[in-house]
Amino acid sequence: MQKYFDDELANFKEKLLTMGSYAESSVSQAVQAVCERNDHLARQVQENDDIMDQFEIEIDEMAINLLAKAPLATDLRLITVAMKISQNLERVGDEATTIARRAIELNLEPPLNAFVEVPRMATIALELLKDALDSFVNKQAEKARAIVPRDKEVDAINRQIHSDLAAYMGKNPDTISRCLNLMTVSKSLERVADHAANIAEEVVYFCEARDIRHEAHKL
Repeated sequence: MQKYFDDELANFKEKLLTMGSYAESSVSQAVQAVCERNDHLARQVQENDDIMDQFEIEIDEMAINLLAKAPLATDLRLITVAMKISQNLERVGDEATTIARRAIELNLEPPLNAFVEVPRMATIALELLKDALDSFVNKQAEKARAIVPRDKEVDAINRQIHSDLAAYMGKNPDTISRCLNLMTVSKSLERVADHAANIAEEVVYFCEARDIRHEAHKL
């Protein structure tokens, strides 16, 4: 019986990590669609959103089944944390879809000449997401804790992008729609980083049975 449960739990974790891989890939492709003005790639990301939704549904179903069998408190924590991670990953997928939609709208107009740090922001956000998932796989609470304050770097880039684009469209009114679309892209990436931080907080709870979500400094 224990071996059967362990096998089910392993399959559960594998599905969650596959979902994480899809989430990372979706964000990466959506940003690529923006930077390379690639409509085909953007539409592919939009179509793949259904896959992320299905992952969440399947993971929830597996979790409910496993909760009835979990013999240990650590198993219960793992399952409940995995469900929360799945929710955050589904929302990451939603943000990727938003970015892809904005990419298509941006491609209807000429390229914007304003310098925007979208690629750098995407790189950091995706690093945070990958590190958060790695900390879950390897049960590394300290690595997870270190992710949470790094989210502030992405917040700062988002604020700078919004400030720069607001100034640019003030001087170039014909670029307003393009600037607003890029602001939305930036905000979506900021939310991806937020979800990575949420996952990291759940990993700390999984490893230490300690909820750090509302600690003053989250360190």
